[in-house]
Amino acid sequence: MKKNILIALATIGVLTSCKNETKESKNKEEPLKEVNVYTHRHYPTDQKLFAQFKKQTGIRVNVVNASADELMQKMIQEGEQSPADVLITVDAGRLVNATDNNLLQPIFSEILNTIIPEHLRAENGEWYGLTKRARVIAYAKDRVQPDELSTYENLANADWKGKILVRSSGNIYNQSLMASIIANNGKEAAKAWAEKVVSNMARSPKGNDRDQVKAVVAGKGDIAIVNTYYIGKLLNSKDPVEVKAGERVGIFFPNQKGRGTHINISGAGVAKYAPNKENAIAFIEFLASKEAQEVFAKANYEYPVNPAVSASPLLMSWGTFKEDSLSLSELGKNNKSAVLLFDIVGWK
Repeated sequence: MKKNILIALATIGVLTSCKNETKESKNKEEPLKEVNVYTHRHYPTDQKLFAQFKKQTGIRVNVVNASADELMQKMIQEGEQSPADVLITVDAGRLVNATDNNLLQPIFSEILNTIIPEHLRAENGEWYGLTKRARVIAYAKDRVQPDELSTYENLANADWKGKILVRSSGNIYNQSLMASIIANNGKEAAKAWAEKVVSNMARSPKGNDRDQVKAVVAGKGDIAIVNTYYIGKLLNSKDPVEVKAGERVGIFFPNQKGRGTHINISGAGVAKYAPNKENAIAFIEFLASKEAQEVFAKANYEYPVNPAVSASPLLMSWGTFKEDSLSLSELGKNNKSAVLLFDIVGWK
């Protein structure tokens, strides 16, 4: 009898041990149900999408918010111990900079490569565009006729002397516009253009894009170089003064008979040392999906990168336009040259 009891206990012990080993093995095989996102974006729309991703996949989204430069510096300092899985930031120039600093890793995603147009993603898969913004000319409806406008290059024309409003050369949006002109026209032509634009400025650059529009309405200049996103923010502002400013300017898409209007993106890449790589890829794929892109389009005054999704009614009211199909990687490659040329011509 005693012998039978000992055999039974030994059998239970073996079964329990096997069960624990199976459980431990299963835990080792299963990826962690979380993704750590370092993001420069700070919109309620994004939080809504992060919650939706968790609901669909069970993967918790841990968010670290800061400026792009702060996030990249943080990743550099953390090195191989960085918990970052995904970096999200605005402007292709910053994404290229992150790649050059070895902060992102190339990935292959058939889903992303199918959805996102080639010029809106890195050649080797280090980053992918998520939303688009066009850099346009906002003009005073009471002082400028649309047929007076044509191209970015035309802004160098003496007819615009004392009429152009634009933010500083330190702004990444202007640096990327300049980088696109270098890529399309060459450094010498870009330098000559920037020099003449400086001479046509209504005032020394200051403020953000919304401030340029307000200055147009105040009569300090007739046209401003701005991102479409900021016009949307003005028109949907709680401040009636800002709404009025947005309503009193028209929007012109430059270079429609040539290469098309310069665009930029917000985008995402998988961190170099991502501890949850598969979750990170799934997260970016979700943000590029039709479902997520429709949320971006409706709520945040940005153009979707997914061709299957239409822009919001507000953006559609400005008309469709031809966009420059220049690879956005070129914006990062030419960023240093753009900054240097700005300094040379005195674009403050």
